[in-house]
Amino acid sequence: MMSNVAQVYTDFEPGLVKTIEDTAVVRHFKAGEVIIRTGQYIQNTMLILSGKIKVYREDSEGNEFFMYYLMPGQACAISMICATKMETSKIMARVMEDAEVLMVPLNMMEKWMGEFKSWYEFVVTTYRNRFEELLTVLDQVAFRSMDERLEFYLKRHADSINSKIIPLSHQEIANELNSSREVISRLLKKMEQRGLVRLNRNNIELLKD
Repeated sequence: MMSNVAQVYTDFEPGLVKTIEDTAVVRHFKAGEVIIRTGQYIQNTMLILSGKIKVYREDSEGNEFFMYYLMPGQACAISMICATKMETSKIMARVMEDAEVLMVPLNMMEKWMGEFKSWYEFVVTTYRNRFEELLTVLDQVAFRSMDERLEFYLKRHADSINSKIIPLSHQEIANELNSSREVISRLLKKMEQRGLVRLNRNNIELLKD
């Protein structure tokens, strides 16, 4: 595991990598599994070694709003905050591609902040990047029309998977944008007419950046 950690988290100093090897637990999750549920207590911080995880916000009726992806080399900032404050989770996380995840116990996360500069910098950078990303999402929701939000969403998704082929149904997109399938289908058709996307049977192809 040590070599894999060092390969994915290239900025971690050797001493930190060795400590992670000694204390963290590796968990394997299949696509479709929910690994964090709204309302549960979080005892560990998650470091992503492989795969892809989507993080959502849920309302009281179970409606989902897509927030961000967790990719290899990243950590869940919200799990860090909830674990540190001993609070229940405010988000739900679902595995989109089979994932290998390092579970770091809370007491280790706090201990490493004072022992390893690379861990301190990683945690601070994780908080900052997620905060900036959430501000961008908030701007889209507050100040953009639904067609602009849809374009932003598709480009963001394509960037995250490094592919212009987006394997999502119209209903999945509607769920994550808190809209209806009819609205999303109509807007996607307009985007296709403008030459921005190609609508295929099982995916959407982004034609322009």
